[in-house]
Amino acid sequence: MWLQTRMYLLVALLFGILYGVIVALGTWMGAGNAISYIVLALVFLGIQYLIGPSIVGWTMRVKWVSEKEAPELHKMVADLAREANLPKPRVGISQHTIPNAFAYGRTQRDGRVCVTQGILDILNRDELKAVLGHEMSHIRHRDMAIITLLSAIPMILYWIAWSTMWGGAFGGRRQGGGNYAVLIGLGAFLLYFITNLLVLYGSRIREYYADLGSIKLGSSPHYLATALYKLVYGNARFKGTEELKQVEGVRAFFVNDPSRSWYELRELSQIDQDMSGTISADELADVRQKEVRLSTGDKMMELFTTHPNMLKRIKHLSSLPV
Repeated sequence: MWLQTRMYLLVALLFGILYGVIVALGTWMGAGNAISYIVLALVFLGIQYLIGPSIVGWTMRVKWVSEKEAPELHKMVADLAREANLPKPRVGISQHTIPNAFAYGRTQRDGRVCVTQGILDILNRDELKAVLGHEMSHIRHRDMAIITLLSAIPMILYWIAWSTMWGGAFGGRRQGGGNYAVLIGLGAFLLYFITNLLVLYGSRIREYYADLGSIKLGSSPHYLATALYKLVYGNARFKGTEELKQVEGVRAFFVNDPSRSWYELRELSQIDQDMSGTISADELADVRQKEVRLSTGDKMMELFTTHPNMLKRIKHLSSLPV
């Protein structure tokens, strides 16, 4: 409930910031222009909402598969959808070999769950089900559409900042208009930076929330922890490759951030005490007793990432009931 509350508060804060900027700008320019800017912002958000899924599907080279082509995958998705009381999403396989999974869509009825070819090669059935439960939870929570809309707010603020400082849109409105425009532009740039951090924070919240959702749909925490562990190792092999660069723009939709995997290897290997390549229920229980301490550098790095620090994330999993 606390994760859900934080997400709702974040949505209210971000749209409040956007509304405040538009009203302040419109008040300075005149009431008519305020309405114009609100309409423009809504149009921008609407376009983002409509084309977002198409961009994800195109970038990830998704091929929609039938039950005949992928019976086991379809069965797991259908079982999870029934457990979550959701319509069965479309099922797709991305042609990318980098191991991961993702969900997207505009509504619960428009949900789409996809896996890459790479993840099918490294996870067993229980681990894959845990990952699919995580993705199904994103659909259940409707956070794919929320994060898509929220990500448009920093872009709108950036456009306002650019147009006021260099676009010449407001410099001649009144005497000294150029100075006002610079001040407004600087304020919008500051809010652009702040809202970017807030969107990233929201993205991290939704990952914790989806992890919890996977467990509520019947997966054991150590299966999801093992899947995340394997994904870190699998993704680290793609460091610096062209394929990793190709999926950089949609990494917020992934189960984990593949660009961070190389840096997460060392701390995660400490959890795998028997070096089996998995995280057992006993090893996860040991994590529960330990305090997670991050360096200042790791804490700062997490502020600029779409996913939580993996050690913190597995620590959260260790606290969930089996």
